[in-house]
Amino acid sequence: MTEPVIVAEVVRSGFVEGRHHGSVVVTGPDGTTAWSAGVVDEPMFPRSSHKPLQALGMLRAGLQLDGELLALAAASHSGEVFHLDGVRRILAGAELGPAALRTPPDYPLDELARDDWIRAGHAAEPITMNCSGKHAAMLATSVANGWPTESYRDPEHPVQRAIFAAIEDSAGEKIAAVAVDGCGAPQPAITLTGLARAFGRFGAAAPDTMEGRIAGAFRAHPEWASGTRRPEAALIWGTPGLFCKGGAEGVYAVGLADGRGIALKIEDGASRARKVVMAATLFALGVDNEVIHAQREHPLLGGGKPVGAVRPAPEMARRLDALAAAS
Repeated sequence: MTEPVIVAEVVRSGFVEGRHHGSVVVTGPDGTTAWSAGVVDEPMFPRSSHKPLQALGMLRAGLQLDGELLALAAASHSGEVFHLDGVRRILAGAELGPAALRTPPDYPLDELARDDWIRAGHAAEPITMNCSGKHAAMLATSVANGWPTESYRDPEHPVQRAIFAAIEDSAGEKIAAVAVDGCGAPQPAITLTGLARAFGRFGAAAPDTMEGRIAGAFRAHPEWASGTRRPEAALIWGTPGLFCKGGAEGVYAVGLADGRGIALKIEDGASRARKVVMAATLFALGVDNEVIHAQREHPLLGGGKPVGAVRPAPEMARRLDALAAAS
């Protein structure tokens, strides 16, 4: 039976103190699997990596957003001031306010934004939850169609049915299960291969298509899709033609302009390992720049100074060398 493989190791002062298991898949422009390691054809929850696909379902259903607000509709935002203002703009366009959001109260993801929020006397609120842009867009889509707004998170709600159809069309496979995500919205299960295939399709889509509009919004406004200090934004800024979206539990997906897609999942959910493995995979595919070079290792500190790193495990490095040779 195929199992997740060791993809990264944690090295401190020359000693390997831990290892991360995971799975990675690369799809070609035709959507077929070009390379893989671990479990890539079993259902999994993409978590927030689904959001561009969810945004596609909403655009198909009549959502009228573009540019930074479309990126925010597919974001796991950091809770910076411009993110919160953007959520209010989406809601105002539907003649709604933050009280309509059904996101659970939370603090901003970004540490500096969270500190500023708390210093200003605020408690955890639904608008500062990182999925509030997506929820605002779900509400706006519902209003545009005359659908109920209080039940927009229900899997049987028309906005969710539209989203499910877009996910299946993009991934090229049926949804295997539906769970409740951390934000309370439905979370459909597909395979890593399906997720990579979808991102490859978005990455190569013409700018005037709905998929191309979403990928273009990410490329033009990556700070709106994540945050000004996030590794996902840095990767997009540094890599022309790339768009990407991270998700909880160590999920990460990338789409390239030539139609190649990459999706990975770190089994223990570690975000520090996912950026390392993604950067190493991109490098093996011939995509390189200063950001990718920097993200191929995650530094570990001791006494405030670098003493080690999270880096690709030797076996994973050998697998990626083979991928590079074949690319």
